[in-house]
Amino acid sequence: MNWLTNVVRPKIRSILKRETPENLWIKCPDSGQLVFYKDVEQNQFVIPGSNYHMRMGATARLKSIFDNETWYDVALPEVTPDPLKFRDERKYADRIKDARAKTGMNDAVKVGYGKLEGNAVVVAVQDFDFMGGSLGMAAGEAVVKGLELAVEKKSPFIIFAASGGARMQEGILSLMQMPRTTVAIQMLREIGQPYIVVLTNPTTGGVTASYAMLGDVQIAEPGALIGFAGARVIEQTIREKLPEGFQRAEYLKEHGMVDMVVHRHDLRATLARLCRLLTKAPAAEGFEARTAPLPVDLPASASPA
Repeated sequence: MNWLTNVVRPKIRSILKRETPENLWIKCPDSGQLVFYKDVEQNQFVIPGSNYHMRMGATARLKSIFDNETWYDVALPEVTPDPLKFRDERKYADRIKDARAKTGMNDAVKVGYGKLEGNAVVVAVQDFDFMGGSLGMAAGEAVVKGLELAVEKKSPFIIFAASGGARMQEGILSLMQMPRTTVAIQMLREIGQPYIVVLTNPTTGGVTASYAMLGDVQIAEPGALIGFAGARVIEQTIREKLPEGFQRAEYLKEHGMVDMVVHRHDLRATLARLCRLLTKAPAAEGFEARTAPLPVDLPASASPA
C-alpha cells in the first residue's frame, strides 16, 4: 500500500499536472471582471467590455503604431549607470539590473524610426514597468536623441509619456533632463516639424512639468492620470476638496489642458492624420497599413527591430 501511495500516485499526479501561466487571467481594475490575457493582448491591452486601458509596454506600443509592425530601433547614447553611487535599502545599480532583466530594456525610453501610414516618423515610448518610467540621464538622452533624429530627417516626433517623475537616485542630474529635452523640442519647432504628445496612465511629476506638456497637439488616453503633484498633496496644500475626476484625462480635456481624448483603437489613425495635416503631406494612395515598406534613408545608428 505504501508503494501505491508513495510512488505510483505521485507519478500519476506529475503526469496529469498542467503548468498554468501566472498571467493567464487579468482582473480589470475598473470593473473587477476576469478576462484572458491573450484576449486583452489582442485587443491592444484594452479590457473588452469596460474599455479600461491597461498599461502597454514599449515594444507592444511601437508595434501598434508603425506600418507592418516594423521599425528600426534607434541606438541610444551610453550614460553612467550610477553617477552618484546612490544607495537606500538597496544599491541603485542593483535596481537598474533588476529593471533591465524584467523589461528587456536598457532604460525607461525606447525610440523607433519607421513609417506611419506611409510617412516617416520618429516615435519614443516610456515604459512604466522600468522603474516607473522615471526620468533619469539615460531616459533624457533617449528623448533628446529621438528629437535630434527627427530634426535630421525632417520628420514628426511622437512621444508616449508614462512616468512617475524624475528619478530620485540621480538627483540634480535627473532634473537637468527637463531643460535639456525642452531645448531639443525647440530645435524641432524651428524646422517646422510637429511634436505630438500622447499622455498615458500615469504621467506625473517632472515629466509633466517638461516635455509631456509641450506638444503642438496634446492627446490623452481615456482615464489616464495626468498631473504634477498627487491629489492628496494638493488637497493638503490648498486645504480644499478637489473635484471628482480631478487629474483624469476627461477632466483635463474639459478644462483645456489636453486637446483630445482618443481611444487606443483610434490612436494610430488619429496620429497619422495629424502628421499629414501638420506637415501638409499627401495621403498615400492605396496605402495598406500592414505592408508599407520601411524608410530607405535610415540613420547610421539604427538597426532593424
